[in-house]
Amino acid sequence: MNARSRNHVRVTGRAGAPAVVLAHGFGCDQNMWRLVVPALERDFTVVLFDHVGSGSSQLSAWSRERYGSLEGYVDDVLEVCRELELGPVTFVGHSVSAMMGVLAAAREPEAFAGLVLLAPSPCFVDDPATGYRGGFSAADIDELLESLDANYLGWSGDMAPVIMGNPERPELSEELTNSFCRTDPQIARVFARVTFLSDNRADLAAVRVPTLVAQCSSDAIAPPEVGAYVHAQIPGSRLVTLNATGHCPQLAAPEETATEIAAFAGTAR
Repeated sequence: MNARSRNHVRVTGRAGAPAVVLAHGFGCDQNMWRLVVPALERDFTVVLFDHVGSGSSQLSAWSRERYGSLEGYVDDVLEVCRELELGPVTFVGHSVSAMMGVLAAAREPEAFAGLVLLAPSPCFVDDPATGYRGGFSAADIDELLESLDANYLGWSGDMAPVIMGNPERPELSEELTNSFCRTDPQIARVFARVTFLSDNRADLAAVRVPTLVAQCSSDAIAPPEVGAYVHAQIPGSRLVTLNATGHCPQLAAPEETATEIAAFAGTAR
């Protein structure tokens, strides 16, 4: 099975133009990028894919051994980039995929023209000993995972509004809930642990490619302190705070999100 079929890779936009790879977060799929793609494909080759276990990926390729850590997803990202042979790409990673991009760029920097870390978090758990604020206490994360294990569908309905924010636009939360509910609960439980228990703070300093850290002005999942931390730890990175609120700016504020991605990708070569 090649990476293109395994990850349901789709390539659109301008052939021969600089490539932008869009990577979705936990519980989502490539459809979450649909509102930013039209603005990007005018000037870029746009690559969309589904993480294994999500969307239209090959579910038979999923195993707990491979995808029980971020490294399995990083392997997939690098394999997709190699198979497409588009040259150094700008990788846009949303939420947990931001750390996949960090790890991939540290491992094979020549594959990347730049990174856009959209609403990133290297560690969701607060670390009082170092003063790091991730947004959740260890007890919060334990409760979140226990709730997910006990009733995944109920958890999806409860958590989607928190993640999405923008309570005046309930259709956004409904879309995220539906996306969560399309994910196999067994796979979601494993991916949730990878997402919420990984600690990649020590990996940030290894990034040596141009990096844009794009945080939202208000985000219950990745508060502004987290974006500031990521920016401070990645040498030479740039930090931008979007007017968008919530944890999914590609849905809540697609024009602003696309503008920032395009401006960065146009100069990251």
